[in-house]
Amino acid sequence: MGDSAVAVLGVEAELWEPLVPCVSTVGSAHAERSITATAPTIDLACLKITRSSSLISFVSVIVPKIPPGLPQESLAHQPKCATTSGETPKHVCVRAILYIFVGDRMDETDTPKSSLSDHAGRELARILAKPLAPGLHIVATPIGNLGDITLRALCVLAAADVVYCEDTRHSRTLMSHFGLATKLQAYHEHNAERERPRIIARLEAGERIALISDAGTPLISDPGYKLVRDVVAAGHAVYALPGACAAVAALTVAGLPTDSFMFAGFLPPKSGQRQARLKELVAVPATLVFYEAPTRVAEAIADMAAVLGDRSCAIARELSKLHEDVQRGTLSAMAAALCGTELRGEIAIVVAPPLDVVAADADIIVALVATLEVASTRDAVRMVAERLGVAKTRVYDLAMGLKRDDPES
Repeated sequence: MGDSAVAVLGVEAELWEPLVPCVSTVGSAHAERSITATAPTIDLACLKITRSSSLISFVSVIVPKIPPGLPQESLAHQPKCATTSGETPKHVCVRAILYIFVGDRMDETDTPKSSLSDHAGRELARILAKPLAPGLHIVATPIGNLGDITLRALCVLAAADVVYCEDTRHSRTLMSHFGLATKLQAYHEHNAERERPRIIARLEAGERIALISDAGTPLISDPGYKLVRDVVAAGHAVYALPGACAAVAALTVAGLPTDSFMFAGFLPPKSGQRQARLKELVAVPATLVFYEAPTRVAEAIADMAAVLGDRSCAIARELSKLHEDVQRGTLSAMAAALCGTELRGEIAIVVAPPLDVVAADADIIVALVATLEVASTRDAVRMVAERLGVAKTRVYDLAMGLKRDDPES
């Protein structure tokens, strides 16, 4: 087994003893000056792990006081995690953490898998060894597969004084999965006005605060924009920890142009408002990315086909999860296939850019005037829309405008 990467400040001897069966060798272990008469510290240089376990295990180190010779600022920036039993003793303070990287059991010869594990453990320990800077840390979390968390995200969530999230119950699943016990505090659209001043006050006190969403990158169709704005205005640092984002993930698997795209978030739930919003986007010369509730996907796709024209699209569902699925086709074909159906799961819709250079209203009106001389309004709208590659609803609106302006019509 390769050496484990360890960052150690100090350990009560009595708390170290339960870990000894998991360790084959102790590189350096000796009693130093006592913190108290009954609580000596043990300084551990490196460990070799023989027990097979998960990739990373966080083990609390509990000391009642700061060990002699150890700068207070070193301890001030150390993360707080649960003990191996999941509880922190009430009679002592969590002052330091022992980080143990635990790899899989292996044969005498190292394998590529063990080499990856060792390197990942060393990188984790390297990041953990650096004090976390005060400020607001925007942390991306997985959109489904918990394995998509980054090492840096884990370290920040472990080291932060508090983690703000949309739903503490939901985020506790993520924290528990990785053995993190940092305090969770709710921050969502219903309490944001009240919580923002409190967060800024904590930043004024020098705290390190993490912000996460239920899934993906915070602020992307989630609360947080006003918080970042106010934190910046107050003169505090804001740090980005990149990671999973459903909009970008959907874009990458859609098979549509990625050189220019626009994230349009959720469309309005009612058809009239939804079509009005789509008309604002019809001329955008870029791939469009939307989020949509599963109960409204069929209606939304039908409105997109009517307003945007018959563009190529992709419906990405449950990305990174067990039932991940991506359907590709045209908006009209998707609208027909989804009619009367209801999808399940988290859904992102990706729509191709305009079929051609979008015609100006003046060009459409010229074409309409000429075509209306030889065809009915309905046929003229269809013919002009097909010839200019624009949505029929747009041509129809302009045709109705011509009728209103012409008192003889």
